[in-house]
Amino acid sequence: MDPEVKLPASVNPNVPSIARVYDYWLGGKDNFAADREMGDRVKAVVPEMPVMAYHNRLFLRRVVRYLAGEAGIERFLDLGAGLPTMENVHEVAQKINPAADVVYVDNDPVALSHARALLATTGHTHVVDGDLRRPEPVLAEADSLIGLDRPIAVLMLAMLHFMQDDDAHRIVRTVMDAMPAGSYLVISHIGDSPELRKAASFYRASGTEAVLRSPEQIAKFFDGLELVPPGVVPLPEWHPDESVPELDRMMGMAAICGVGIKR
Repeated sequence: MDPEVKLPASVNPNVPSIARVYDYWLGGKDNFAADREMGDRVKAVVPEMPVMAYHNRLFLRRVVRYLAGEAGIERFLDLGAGLPTMENVHEVAQKINPAADVVYVDNDPVALSHARALLATTGHTHVVDGDLRRPEPVLAEADSLIGLDRPIAVLMLAMLHFMQDDDAHRIVRTVMDAMPAGSYLVISHIGDSPELRKAASFYRASGTEAVLRSPEQIAKFFDGLELVPPGVVPLPEWHPDESVPELDRMMGMAAICGVGIKR
């Protein structure tokens, strides 16, 4: 862990954290032994998991470039943002539009501590402590910070698979109902396979919900929205660029993504 970041007293380094396990897979240093142990247990049954985490970051960069550039979006709401890493949402968006507003939302105390200490919290970048299972207060705070009266890009990257169906669909509906026309929903989500089911059991044993869904089930989150081509596809297949090797585009993977627009 970065010694310059003071951790809250509520943080128990012996209990693995989703955000810190993800940081470990990405080669970060903001994790504890318990996180590395959990990451290694998952990787033992799904060796490509760190590769999926890496491709999730590549997807984030591509989709934010698309939204801030071609789609002309100026406001971003990143729900379940996790630990800040290189080329996060505000860095990518503000390279294209320095006035782009970004709100990061998480309730992991370590992620929040790092975000507040490391992010350039100017008037255009904000960090919110929010529980996504209670989206209304999160939306109210986001509205007070950047306003929800113009199109917003809502990012839900690698977070809905930690929620049961009722909660996940309720949250997506509540959030998107509050967004104006022209807003976008971005989702990335672990798919389903026998190996991933075993990996999910490790999370459940540590007290973290893990729900695997097929591409058809993931597509249901976009009901009422217009999918941006190519639709709901494996991570490497969404608007690939030079950062995605041709082999990765061809092989596919059990991590799915999609982007929808509210008309």
